[in-house]
Amino acid sequence: MGPFEAILAFTLAATLLTLTPGIDTALVLRTAAVENARSAMLAGLGISTGVLVWGFLAAMGLGAVLAVSETAYNLVRIAGAVYLIYLGGLLIRNAVRKQPPDTAPWDRSAAPALSGRRWFARGALTNLLNPKVGVFYVSFLPQFIPAGGNVLLFSILLAAIHAGLGVLWFAFITLATRPAAGFLRRTAVARTLDGITGGVLIAFGLRIAFTGSR
Repeated sequence: MGPFEAILAFTLAATLLTLTPGIDTALVLRTAAVENARSAMLAGLGISTGVLVWGFLAAMGLGAVLAVSETAYNLVRIAGAVYLIYLGGLLIRNAVRKQPPDTAPWDRSAAPALSGRRWFARGALTNLLNPKVGVFYVSFLPQFIPAGGNVLLFSILLAAIHAGLGVLWFAFITLATRPAAGFLRRTAVARTLDGITGGVLIAFGLRIAFTGSR
């Protein structure tokens, strides 16, 4: 497989992976619907940055530690599960307390200049604390590295393609919510979305916490 064929094959596979519903999509969709487009895209950029980091770590061989070390894998797995349950709990609390939909529970006391950084961090941590992403990259990327190619540079290139696809997908999700922004920000609708998304994040967190297999 030559470089062009490898890039094309990876792009097709990464596109399918990106479009598959998961934690990342749920987080950006909820943020776009209840918060605003800027916050949603910052969360999406954080997620895509996490993808780049995993690609770099996999290329450097550090990601392989998760594949061979049960202790390292479990540490990241539990940390990720706790984080998702925490986020889900905040959203459900937001729904139950009838907090105004234009203010996230974790940003109520944050200065406006910091809220963007926090959304970016939320997205990045959601991705980086998922050990299965690291294991996936360790097992997935090598299949698309051309023989004799520079493993580090080509791996980073593929990760960048994956991250770029993610940004495009998150932009599409965000734009798709704009026509219905007024409706989605109604108190009852926003509370419902918070409750659903919070439940989804908690379910993912519990699944990660109690699923020891890879």
